[in-house]
Amino acid sequence: MTSLSYVKHQKTKVRNEALVNSQIIDLVMRERKVALSNREWKHRLAGFGYGIKETTRGMIIETLPHGVEICPLPAELAQ
Repeated sequence: MTSLSYVKHQKTKVRNEALVNSQIIDLVMRERKVALSNREWKHRLAGFGYGIKETTRGMIIETLPHGVEICPLPAELAQ
């Protein structure tokens, strides 16, 4: 892979990652509106394969069961 094609590949990768993160955040926000409690919300997210983890950097959306960090939880959802 030439350096120019590598740079294009990296830019595409970053755009795709941002799009996926945006879609996951939309799902998390939509499920929060439907859930009656934080416990139910987290249970619903687990059904989609996601969880919320509290860290020193704030609340993080992660994959389940592997715990791969995806992105920070939007401030309006972090309670």
